[in-house]
Amino acid sequence: MRRVAALLPLVLAATGAVVVLDQGTKALAESLVTRGDRAEVLPFLAFENTRNTGVAFGLGGDISAILIGATIVLLLGLLVYLAVRGSEAGLVWLPAALLLGGALGNLADRVRQGAVTDFIKLPWWPTFNLADVAIVLGVLLLLLQAERGGDDKE
Repeated sequence: MRRVAALLPLVLAATGAVVVLDQGTKALAESLVTRGDRAEVLPFLAFENTRNTGVAFGLGGDISAILIGATIVLLLGLLVYLAVRGSEAGLVWLPAALLLGGALGNLADRVRQGAVTDFIKLPWWPTFNLADVAIVLGVLLLLLQAERGGDDKE
């Protein structure tokens, strides 16, 4: 349990940094691009101010209330799991912080405006935001950690 307490400030700082970066970039995108408009940045990148009331990539339609509840339950479950595993958790805290920060960033949007602000547009890919990047990266790193057997205890 001592190890969990020692890692907690780092986890909270990383989680907070993801939320601040996500919310800051969304605010910047909203100030630069009117909702529904698009601004070409590079040939392969545009900023497009959209709202997503569904799950990832707009799937599922308008289910924000359900997503808010499910997100809270899943985040609490992840925190309890990590706290119980304690010193066995290894490097799982960093990807967990990415996942938590991304989920909290999108949750803040859902609570505040009933939808998530998406603004990064790549060709042949749905519009997304930095919270989505953090969530995907966190999940991939958690899967990699699980695949490796979680044997890295540093």
